[in-house]
Amino acid sequence: MKSVAIDHTLPYAVVAGLDDYPGLQTARLLAQRGIPVIGVARHRHMWFCRTNACQDIVYLNTDREEFIQGLAALGRLFKQKAVLFPSTDLCVLQVSRHREQLAPYYHLALPEAAVVEKLMNKLSFLEYALQENLPIPKTFLLRHRRDAEQASRALSFPCILKPPMKTVAWEQHTTSKAYKVASAAEFLRLYDQCAGWAELLIAQEWIPGPDSNLYSCNCYYNREAEPLVTFTARKLRQWPPETGSTSLGEECRNDEVLHAALALFGREQWHGLGYLEMKRDERNGKHFIIEPNIGRPTGRSALAEASGVELLYTMYCDLLGLPLPAARQQHYTGMKWMCLLEDLRSARIYWRRGDLTLRQWWQSVRGPKTYADFAWSDPMPFLADVKRRLTFKLQQAWQKFTAALRPRPLPAPQQQVAVSAV
Repeated sequence: MKSVAIDHTLPYAVVAGLDDYPGLQTARLLAQRGIPVIGVARHRHMWFCRTNACQDIVYLNTDREEFIQGLAALGRLFKQKAVLFPSTDLCVLQVSRHREQLAPYYHLALPEAAVVEKLMNKLSFLEYALQENLPIPKTFLLRHRRDAEQASRALSFPCILKPPMKTVAWEQHTTSKAYKVASAAEFLRLYDQCAGWAELLIAQEWIPGPDSNLYSCNCYYNREAEPLVTFTARKLRQWPPETGSTSLGEECRNDEVLHAALALFGREQWHGLGYLEMKRDERNGKHFIIEPNIGRPTGRSALAEASGVELLYTMYCDLLGLPLPAARQQHYTGMKWMCLLEDLRSARIYWRRGDLTLRQWWQSVRGPKTYADFAWSDPMPFLADVKRRLTFKLQQAWQKFTAALRPRPLPAPQQQVAVSAV
C-alpha cells in the first residue's frame, strides 16, 4: 500500500469498493458535501478509479486478508476515527467479520454479525423468510442434479436460476446475476452448465410483470434501531433486461414496500444502511421480496440524494454525532436516475424485441435526472468507460475485417477416374 497524506480537520470517509457504481457515487456525494474521501479499490485499471472525488485511492484485494490489514494500516494514519462506507457485498461481509479489528480506527454502521450473515446470503435469507412467513416467490434449492430434475417438474416457467452469492467462479464465467429460463429443457441444460460455478443454486418462480414493477426502499437506522431516513423508488429498465441491475429508475411512492422494509429491518434491531427490493405481481397486485441488500449504498442511494433525501450524509453525521441534515423527508419530485451507457444497451434490446418505440424511450428518460456514470464535475470515469467500449468494438470490427481478407483454402481437387473404352 502506498503512503497516504493525511491532513484534514474533518473526519475522513473511506469508501471501500470504489471500483463499482455504488462506490463511485458514494465518493462523489460525500466529496460534494466537503467531506474528505479516500477510496479503496481492488482493480487499478477500472475506469471508476479515474475519479477526482477521492483525495487518494488505496488498492487492496478485497477477497483476501490484506483488505482488513490494509484498512487497519490506513486507519492508524488518521488523527481521528474515519467513517467507513463498505460499498460491495464482499466488503460488507469482510468488515462485519473483522469489526473488532477495525473498530479502533473506524466508525461502523452495521447490525450484529449474525444478522449480517443471515441476510447477506440468499440461502440463509430464504430459510429466514420461510421461518418468518415473508412473501417470497416459490423457491427450490439445487444441491444435486436430481434436485434440479425435481424442480423442473414442479416449477412453472419462466423461472430464475441464480447462486446464493456470486462466487469467484461464477464471476469468471458470467457477469449476469441470474438467468431467466423459458422451459424445463433449457432449465436442466443451464443447470448442467452452471452447477460447477457454485456449491448450490437457487431456482425461483418468475413473478410476472415488467421491470417497472420492481420497487425498492432504501433506509438508514441509527444505533437505537430508529429509522432516520427512508426512500422508495422503482426500476424502469435494467441491464441485462429483466434480471440485471437498474439502468433507469425513478423515485415513486409505494407504502406497501416501505412498510415491508420497516418491518424487516425493525425486527432485526437494525443499524446502518438497508435496502429491500420487491416485485408487484402483474396478475394480482401482490408484492414479493426479490432481495435485500444490507450495510452498503446502492444505485438508488444516489437517486435519494438527488431527490433531496440525504441518505448517506445522514449516516456520516449520525456516526460522528453531528447535527443531522434537515432534508430527510421524501417529497416525490419525480427525479430519475440513469446509468447512461448501460441504459442505451438495455433500450436497444427492448427496441429490437418490439417492446420500446423511440417515443416511449424519450418519455422514459425525459425530466430531471441524475447519472450513475456521467458527471460534469468528474468526467474522467465516464470518458474512460466510453474509450474502453469503443476500443473493444473497434477490435471486434478489425478481427472480422482481417478474417474476411484471409485467403480461403481451395477446395480439394476431385479425384479423376480413368474410364476405359469397352
